[in-house]
Amino acid sequence: MGKSIYDPVTVLPQVGAKRLEALHQLGIFTVLDLLSHYPFRYEDIQVKDLSEIEDQEKVTLKGDVVSEAVLTRFGPKKNRLVFRMAIDHAVIAVTFFNQPYLKSKIHAGEEIAVFGKWDDKRKSLTGMKILGAQIEQEEAGFESIYSANKGIKQKTILNLVTEAFARYEELIPEIIPAYLKEKYRLISHRDAIYAMHFPTSEEQTKQARREVVFEEFFVFQMKMQVLRKQEKAVGKGTALTYNVADLRRFIASLPFELTNAQKRVVNEICGDLRKSLHMHRLLQGDVGSGKTIVAAIALFATSNADFQSALMVPTEILAEQHMESLVQLFDPLEVRIALLTGSTKTKMRREILTELANGELDVLIGTHALIQEDVSFHNLGLVITDEQHRFGVNQRKILREKGDHPDVLFMTATPIPRTLAITAYGEMDVSIIDELPAGRIPIETTWTRPKNFEHTLHFIETQLRKGSQAYVICPLIEESESLDVKNATDIYEKLQAYYEPNFQVGLLHGKMKPAEKEAVMERFKKNQLQVLVSTTVIEVGVNVPNATTMVIYDADRFGLSQLHQLRGRVGRGTKESYCILVANPKNDTGIERMKIMTETTDGFVLSEKDLELRGAGDLFGSKQSGAPEFKVGDIIGDFGALEAARNEAALLVNQEAFYVSPDYQSLRREIGIENMDSLGFD
Repeated sequence: MGKSIYDPVTVLPQVGAKRLEALHQLGIFTVLDLLSHYPFRYEDIQVKDLSEIEDQEKVTLKGDVVSEAVLTRFGPKKNRLVFRMAIDHAVIAVTFFNQPYLKSKIHAGEEIAVFGKWDDKRKSLTGMKILGAQIEQEEAGFESIYSANKGIKQKTILNLVTEAFARYEELIPEIIPAYLKEKYRLISHRDAIYAMHFPTSEEQTKQARREVVFEEFFVFQMKMQVLRKQEKAVGKGTALTYNVADLRRFIASLPFELTNAQKRVVNEICGDLRKSLHMHRLLQGDVGSGKTIVAAIALFATSNADFQSALMVPTEILAEQHMESLVQLFDPLEVRIALLTGSTKTKMRREILTELANGELDVLIGTHALIQEDVSFHNLGLVITDEQHRFGVNQRKILREKGDHPDVLFMTATPIPRTLAITAYGEMDVSIIDELPAGRIPIETTWTRPKNFEHTLHFIETQLRKGSQAYVICPLIEESESLDVKNATDIYEKLQAYYEPNFQVGLLHGKMKPAEKEAVMERFKKNQLQVLVSTTVIEVGVNVPNATTMVIYDADRFGLSQLHQLRGRVGRGTKESYCILVANPKNDTGIERMKIMTETTDGFVLSEKDLELRGAGDLFGSKQSGAPEFKVGDIIGDFGALEAARNEAALLVNQEAFYVSPDYQSLRREIGIENMDSLGFD
């Protein structure tokens, strides 16, 4: 076997067991992983003149040392090293903090180059590193700064990358097809990798980044399109042939008329259910748009076709709410339904699992408990995942694999602009409920400063006296020295002192045990608690129609989408509802967010703004969200490239040449395609 770009990093010298562990923590296992561990920024280390630098700029200055370095210690491990340096006709002070070992490198009368931060008022430099005197104007360029950890230093990573490139550059594959390289004027991948690590100009890093970003996006989109093709392969899915007349009767029996958007989405989903193609659909709907009813219709259709269905949700509170509403909807019908969560008692759990395996149950609602090994379905036809970004890809996959290619519906109340949803979730069809049910009263949203909190307390009291309830949301549970935010415990105690004994105040947070959370929530639902102080655990799906006031403390700490989700916990009944944002934003972005929240209650408008202000990370949730994670590409900033990559991938995946031609061998390997049979080609 010859050497390969996929060789483990242990083939490189100086990679022992300890260093290997540090590399693994950074996600580096192979030589290619190492070469793809790109710098996250660059420092311009070209020597500058004093006349051309600005205050607080990071610069390299070169001059003669004109005083001995003086080391002063002030506390354990705290010290300061100071010397003077002459540059042309000026003399400046250079200070290094906590690097006493540099004293031996500084000698009066010798030339030296120092990289650091310039203070224009004091005419001094806070040093970061000594570059030596040999640094020449023409050879000094940009220094790459990498993500590192305790086990491995920046310099070591750079040395390893240099070694890997020297040994393996000939083996770096060209994954993007030649015709696309030409069409988008992209440099070779080998040149791009080299320029990402060892740039000599800003223009060079731009060209390198264009190629690397397009490759990342293109490989991702090819994976999505191949997956989509597999999902859509004829005969892969199960046709759920429900009785159309029965379904129409069920829809007519609902206590309200569906909105046009709900009707459109129901047609899309139910149309998919009847086909033998495999449904893989994302249902987006703003807070309160009626996604649960759409899910109920799909569950009824599946049961009518004699198949089972599963509804997986992220929290027990939400699972119970779904159970309550579905029991009411299915009450007069022969739809057998059960709830399975971590709190289900052993005896009840055993009964549910037996009935499920025998086919006596039609619908199973639950949390992660649904994906445990002993949960076995008789004939699973439909899987619905609510708030799908809360579950990892693997969790959703395990649930799907409990049936023979069941249809899959993902639901989310986090509105994502359509173009981004279609592109980022490239393997799914996207349905959107973009209309609220008739009669919903818009929630009146106001922004107030913390100093006016007394007024807010009075306002809450007027609502409580009318028989309504209120939420008060805080970002943290306990004191944090690093963040000046009001914590839930502190607020809870203040509100107790203010409202009790006239009104009861409860506390809910993520560190409580499920049973404790459930008990507090149950008391709030029954109006035994009038004010609920909570962290964001109540963000998703909690439904208490009698709650009319939502107060969000330190609202500028939250993204627009999260604020919108929280606001959606009120306005669920017939009473006028209010959302009060308590915030003292420190910057223009924070002020802008508060203003936007008071101007619109449209989640899709807010999600567009959130993208502009914050980027995609907050929309899609954490790394486990199943939303794409890219090393270099930014799905907002580089959206044009993402869309181009998607369009090209969608075309290429339908060409037989892609699956057989040697021209695409590197691309096929990168995507991991082994089985051609499932893709509809002979």
